[in-house]
Amino acid sequence: MENLIVVKDLEKHFGNLVAVDGIDLEVQRGEVLGFLGPNGAGKSTSMKMITGFLAPTAGTIEVCGHDVLSDPIAAKTCIGYLPEGAPAYGEMTPATFLEFIADIRGLTGRKKSVAIGRAVEKINLESVLRQPIDTLSKGFKRRVGLAQAILHDPEVLILDEPTDGLDPNQKHEVRSLIKDMAAEKAIIISTHILEEVDAVCSRAIIIAKGRILFSGTPNELAARSHYYNAVTLSVAADIGATVEQALQALDGVASVEMAPSDTQLVRITAIPSDNGSIVGDIHNC
Repeated sequence: MENLIVVKDLEKHFGNLVAVDGIDLEVQRGEVLGFLGPNGAGKSTSMKMITGFLAPTAGTIEVCGHDVLSDPIAAKTCIGYLPEGAPAYGEMTPATFLEFIADIRGLTGRKKSVAIGRAVEKINLESVLRQPIDTLSKGFKRRVGLAQAILHDPEVLILDEPTDGLDPNQKHEVRSLIKDMAAEKAIIISTHILEEVDAVCSRAIIIAKGRILFSGTPNELAARSHYYNAVTLSVAADIGATVEQALQALDGVASVEMAPSDTQLVRITAIPSDNGSIVGDIHNC
């Protein structure tokens, strides 16, 4: 597969603070990469450097074969970027803002109107097109930011917390949109929601203190959990001890944890040996 993003030895220092500390990264066409990590881990700083918004202290970045430092215009032409907070001009309406972005992207005539119409339809902005952006809800402001990011149909999408502020239905729509676009693009999304990684990402990276601690598939990430393939049961409190003993006796169960659920129920979690599946054994117990 074709690498659309190649990052080598990327560093960013703010005085004595090392925000990004030697990151290597490749993202292929067809991949959706999830950036995971606590606040201050270096996710947004890394994304800003990949987009050319922030200059690195050291390292190289190539987007679609273009060096972001030496050939920034060519690289940025290939990128759609949703920054943290989805900034926009509040006095503009979504319609005028998207026209403004289309002009900056060099779209004219029919190409411009088609691009705006496609973005508005995909992000479902029709109901607020003529309303000042300042008056929109946080969710709709986020959707305007997404619309401008996909407006020119870029090969690379960098999305910082793309579902932040959206309601459950809107989150589902955005996740579906990302999956629909994924086959022809390289997409990076930052998120702190594990559910989102499982829903849309083909690969996940965990960053802490500016360094990559893990890179792999969502399943490989889940397998690192102490509770991977664990089974939790809620049972009547008066039979809790009996159920706990029965689970502990199963060959595939490494340990059992029990905690009160309410006055009448207890929650019992069976943790498997070697991350194996124990659902069948418990069902037959």
